[in-house]
Amino acid sequence: MNTEFATKLELDYPILSDPDKKVAKAYGVVHEGRDLPERWTFIIGDDGKLKHIDRKVKAASHGADIAARLGELKIPKK
Repeated sequence: MNTEFATKLELDYPILSDPDKKVAKAYGVVHEGRDLPERWTFIIGDDGKLKHIDRKVKAASHGADIAARLGELKIPKK
């Protein structure tokens, strides 16, 4: 399902499905009293190091927000 979705959107990066919330818990986005994990974006560099966490994702502008942050971090598009 994810492969089909990524292909349809012509994405050049992997996407993750996390139905049991194991990854969300590992990244600390599951909080008490909330049914769903918070929507955060983690930017991880080619070196495997965490470069940025966006904890205030706004769906309407998120693509542009992340593109700007990638530019600030000097992370090239692939």
